[in-house]
Amino acid sequence: MLVERLKESDTELYRPALESLRTLIRTSTSSMTSVPKPLKFLRPHFPDLQTLYETWPASENKSQFADILSVLAMTYSDTQPRGTLKYRLLSASLKPVNAPLVDPGTWGHEYVRHLAAELGEEFEYREEQEGGTSTESETSKVEVPGTIEDLRSLAKECSLFLLNHNAEPDAVDLLQELEMIESVVTLVDENTFDRVCQYMTRCVSFLPPPDDIAFLQTVHKIYTQFQKFPEAITLAIRLGDRDMVRDDFNAAGNPVMKRQLAFILARAQIPIEWLQADSADGEEEEEFSSDLLECLSNARLSTSFREFGKEMGVEEAKSLEDVYKTHLENTRASTSNVDSARGNLAGTFVNAFVNAGFGNDKLMVDVEAGSSWIYKNKDHGMMSAAASLGLSLLWDTDMGLSHIDKYTYSAEEYIKAGCYLAIGISNASIRTEADAALALLAEHVENKSVPLRTGAIMGLGMAYAGSQREEVMATLLPLIVDEDVSMEICSLAALALGFVFVGSENGEITGTILQVLMEKAERGDKELEGKWARFLSLGLGLLYLGQQNGSDATLETLKAIEKPISKTAQVIVEGCAFAGTTNVLRVQKMLHECDEHIVPPKEDEKKEGDKEKKEGEEKKDGEEKKEEPSKQDDAFQTFAVIAIALISMGEEIGSQMSMRQFNHLMHYGEPNIRKAVPLAIGLVNASNPQLPILETLSKYSHDNDLTVALNAIFAMGLVGAGSNNARLAQMLRQLAGYYHKEADCLFMVRIAQGLVHMGKGTVGVNPFFSDRSIMHKPAVAGLLAVLTAFTDAKGFILDKQHWMLYFLVNAMYPRFMITLDEELNNVPVAVRVGQAVDVVGQAGKPRTISGFQTHTTPVRLGTTERAELATEEFISYAAVLEGFVILKKNPGWESEDSRMQL
Repeated sequence: MLVERLKESDTELYRPALESLRTLIRTSTSSMTSVPKPLKFLRPHFPDLQTLYETWPASENKSQFADILSVLAMTYSDTQPRGTLKYRLLSASLKPVNAPLVDPGTWGHEYVRHLAAELGEEFEYREEQEGGTSTESETSKVEVPGTIEDLRSLAKECSLFLLNHNAEPDAVDLLQELEMIESVVTLVDENTFDRVCQYMTRCVSFLPPPDDIAFLQTVHKIYTQFQKFPEAITLAIRLGDRDMVRDDFNAAGNPVMKRQLAFILARAQIPIEWLQADSADGEEEEEFSSDLLECLSNARLSTSFREFGKEMGVEEAKSLEDVYKTHLENTRASTSNVDSARGNLAGTFVNAFVNAGFGNDKLMVDVEAGSSWIYKNKDHGMMSAAASLGLSLLWDTDMGLSHIDKYTYSAEEYIKAGCYLAIGISNASIRTEADAALALLAEHVENKSVPLRTGAIMGLGMAYAGSQREEVMATLLPLIVDEDVSMEICSLAALALGFVFVGSENGEITGTILQVLMEKAERGDKELEGKWARFLSLGLGLLYLGQQNGSDATLETLKAIEKPISKTAQVIVEGCAFAGTTNVLRVQKMLHECDEHIVPPKEDEKKEGDKEKKEGEEKKDGEEKKEEPSKQDDAFQTFAVIAIALISMGEEIGSQMSMRQFNHLMHYGEPNIRKAVPLAIGLVNASNPQLPILETLSKYSHDNDLTVALNAIFAMGLVGAGSNNARLAQMLRQLAGYYHKEADCLFMVRIAQGLVHMGKGTVGVNPFFSDRSIMHKPAVAGLLAVLTAFTDAKGFILDKQHWMLYFLVNAMYPRFMITLDEELNNVPVAVRVGQAVDVVGQAGKPRTISGFQTHTTPVRLGTTERAELATEEFISYAAVLEGFVILKKNPGWESEDSRMQL
């Protein structure tokens, strides 16, 4: 009847008819399965109404008519795409100037979602039109009025409705589709911002650059707008944006909040210089108060860690037998013919890793001067033994120096060299005003003896990892350029600078390393094909850690170098630049590098067949390489595998996908690819021992190829680092029995056992923190350096460079959560600890942890665990409960007793 009414000529009747249509459509509720009645009955009339609409003159009534048609068009979306949007925009354009537009939300949720979908389609279609790539399909037949601006303002209205009705993800997706994600900042309020931010932060790992950066910056704006400083500063650290970090730190007015931020910055090892305003403005640098400096420089770490050890009941030093449990190995004692120097060397490392940070082990610290374990090692073994002092006294700068000092006067240069390393290790991730490491080590960098030099260089690199100290650069840069020094010293200096300036894109260092590579390549220097050159490339790669496209210029320069090293360097730099971004395109690129079969020259007949295949695939670099008859360098493939792990770690889905790729590579790869697979698995799952991964590694550790087996054993140690995992310990004991005649493998098993019990189960090496959202760059640098040494285990770790295992120190950090009051004294609080659950985008307030147990702080958190306060007695300053957390009393809280009295 109403439709008939609209067809009549009497214009007076239109208005009431439209009104009643509107109320009918709005008030009819429908169940989920059936179409609302008015829409159902009006559907056959839709074509008539459309033709009728065209005959009406422009007026307010016509605008209302368009509004109704827009709703009806929902039922026709399959035959007439984007009809809803078309009539919606027409309705808007026909409105009188002063009349307010009907809010799309009044038609209900389904309508808004429909509109949002069509907005996305229309925008995409217009983009294609501009690009001239439009495909003539039926979608392009509908001409929608209005400009892009109209589309965007409509999208804003829809987003606002969606945000207010708990559909935050839909709102974010709509704005992202219309490329206007920045405008979400103005749309959120204090009820919705948190969920929007969580959803956006989770999206980041699935977005291509530059969108991912834009998302992080937008979320950062929202957090600062609502004064959520801990969340904001974690994002600033993720972006690596110096000014952002400084502004966030200074924006917090509350001194207690500043301390909490200082703890977060210290955990990320952000250089203190970042927080001071650039003193070029002529202003005086503001001095931080002593308590702030203490938080910023990690000075509390050692004492807190030891107290934590006491609470956990593990402060007693563990002996080697406690770790090995040899009585459980099933070997007959009569057959033990292991060379004891090797055994003692393994003992050095196990003792150091197990008692790390407690400073009370029985072999090195608590012994009389003459009977020290150092003297039970030969030559280069002494270097590692002396350096293990630093690990035992990890983070304890005062005690550390006095203990190490007495060995610096030794006549043995290996012991001295070990002491220099130890000084660097004990200062790792701590900043002191004394700057002891720089003062003691800088003079020895120019020393004649090679061990002393390496000790001093790497000591500096580890002590100042991530601090970007100019003084260190001034000390070490000359060594890279100096043509008289060996490749070993040159590469280690580059690596140390890579540690110190990790992820800083420092132009001066980059330029120097590239120049040296080019000069050596022009001279045809044989050293570029030696084992040390990989560390030169790694030093270069670390400068670009996590910088994404910042590395383009460097990659172009590397392509100009004709030597095989250039390929390896390109893979390393690119892998580092996209570390932790889960960038799918880069992973594919690295897989392409792996599928090239490089054939030794003597198999000429095969090579011909291969070459034809290659030409079919148009792999240009493959053909260029085929011209030179010498044996080709296949090291780049080894690093391509590690690069895949590097890019995909830190995000669960990416990590799982990479595990599948590794299985394929293990089946079909060449030996140089296979040996890297266990290392890559270890990197993706550092300190995260899950059964399927342990099973896989256990299988690889019995491989016929001993290099694969060796690396798999080390990877088992890495995956279980600091977890005390009983199942893993059992596997390693079986391996010790299995390899009791293979000295190399047994040595590795021992070291893996030491890693599993690292810090007696209180220290982990996972490079992600703050709920696994921030990648800790110095930690990644340390892990990468160790893995690089394992790409040629026979040449480094099993030869004289076993001290490279200490690079793990940069990644070691206590896995505790300690609660402090506002005066920074320990407060025991009840917390629930359980497996972290991803609840982003779920309705309501779901539990963020599952299967929890309630403990009193301080507590130990596993890699995939999360903590939350059990009662509401305290309010936490930090957003994520891990590391040091400052609490304040909740003023509105009443304890059970006081309620009982009332």
